[in-house]
Amino acid sequence: MVLGILTAARGGTGFLDVTLKLLEGFEVTLLLFALTLVFALPLGLVIAFGSMSRFKPLKYVTRTFVWIIRGVPLMLQLFLVFYVPGMLFDLQWPTELFGMPINSRFLAALVAFVINYACYFSEIYRGGIESISRGQYEAGQVLGMSKSQIFFKVVLLQVVKRIVPPMSNEVITLVKDTALARVIIVVEIIMAAEELMSRSLIWPLFYTGVFYLLFVGILTILFGWIEKKLDYFKA
Repeated sequence: MVLGILTAARGGTGFLDVTLKLLEGFEVTLLLFALTLVFALPLGLVIAFGSMSRFKPLKYVTRTFVWIIRGVPLMLQLFLVFYVPGMLFDLQWPTELFGMPINSRFLAALVAFVINYACYFSEIYRGGIESISRGQYEAGQVLGMSKSQIFFKVVLLQVVKRIVPPMSNEVITLVKDTALARVIIVVEIIMAAEELMSRSLIWPLFYTGVFYLLFVGILTILFGWIEKKLDYFKA
C-alpha cells in the first residue's frame, strides 16, 4: 500500500490528490444521506398512520405497498425509478428544479431512497406506537385530555425512547446503502474510487472505508448520547 501511494505520488495522483477526489464523492454521499432523512422521516410517519388506519382499504393498500418495497432489493428499485418512467411513459427526469440545474440521476436516486427508507421507518414508528399500553391512553382520557394531547404529551416521547435503537440501525445502514446509487451512475465516494482505479490505483477503494468508519462512528456517538438523554423514561 505504501508503495502504491509513493508510485501514485510520482504520477501526479498522490495521497492528497486522491483524498480530495474522494471528498468530492463523499460530499455527494452526505447530500444523499441527509436529504433522504429529511424527506423519509416525516413520510414514514404518514405511512405508519396509514398502515394503522381504521379505514381498511387504506390500511391494506398501505401495508401491501410497504411489503413490496421492503421485499424488493433497493438496487432493483433504483433501476425501476430511473428507467421505467422513460421506458413506459416516455418521461425523463428533470435536469432543472426551480430554475436551478440538478443531476437527474441524483434526483432519481433520492426518490428511490426516500420511498425505500420511509417504508422501513414506518414499520419502526408503527411498532413503537403500538407498543404503548392501552391503559396509558385510558388514563389520559380519565384526566380529561384530548386524543392529540394524549399522543403528544404522553405517548410520543415514550415512542421516541423505544424507536431510537432500531432507528439508529437503519440510519447507519443508510450511510452504507448510499453506495448503491452508483448503479445508476451517481458519482458517490465508491464510484469516485473506481474512477481512480482506472489509473491502476487499487488502494483508494479501500481508503473509502476510512470515510465510512469515521462517519458511522460520529453517528454512533450521537445516537448513544440521545439514548442517554432519554434514560429518564423507564420501559
